[in-house]
Amino acid sequence: VKLFDDKYFWFRYAFPWWREKEIVSEERRAQGLCPLTPEEAALVLQAFGFDNGTQIYIASGEIYGGERRLTVLRAAFPRIVKKEMLLDPEDLRQFQNHSSQMAALDFMVSTASNIFVPTYDGNMAKLVEGHRRYLGFKKTIQLDRKRLVELLDLNQNGTLLWDEFAAAVQLAHERRMGQPGRRRVTADKPKEEDYFYANPQECLCERTSCDDLLGPGNSTELQ
Repeated sequence: VKLFDDKYFWFRYAFPWWREKEIVSEERRAQGLCPLTPEEAALVLQAFGFDNGTQIYIASGEIYGGERRLTVLRAAFPRIVKKEMLLDPEDLRQFQNHSSQMAALDFMVSTASNIFVPTYDGNMAKLVEGHRRYLGFKKTIQLDRKRLVELLDLNQNGTLLWDEFAAAVQLAHERRMGQPGRRRVTADKPKEEDYFYANPQECLCERTSCDDLLGPGNSTELQ
């Protein structure tokens, strides 16, 4: 994308608080800073062992690129649903044009689902993750997007065969399934710490049993 074709180019330079002036999408993707595309999400879900009988609820607003971007994902998982499909039009109408209320519907389904797999760790995903922990550490797959990008590219260029790719994806996420764990604390760098609402460990156990629940085998390393 040429800089002058980027509709946000001028905004980034107009506002001093916009830290990143020039964004190279390939670099950001390699750093794990981009959401998974629907095509990538389909491959990752298949690598985790989800089959085409799995029902998937897409918790999102308008999808970039529209419905056509879901073609590959829908082919792999035909039982895709969204709130617009599940609610009666009359019931849905009262929530439309109210983005926070539409997001609340997604929140309710996401917290109640058997498994939650956010393709990007925005505020909504972090809040859902924390609430699912509070509800009994319900399975939440916290995707390591940086590692996944490496594995996806190796699979796409033929370096990793499918079975090897699937095994590597599962291995990379053994400890990223929403198990009990301590929040990562980074001295003097609060912005790099784990988001409190994603893992409110103080709310999840009594002080006397916290060490057992969040012991060495279940702990995120403190930095």
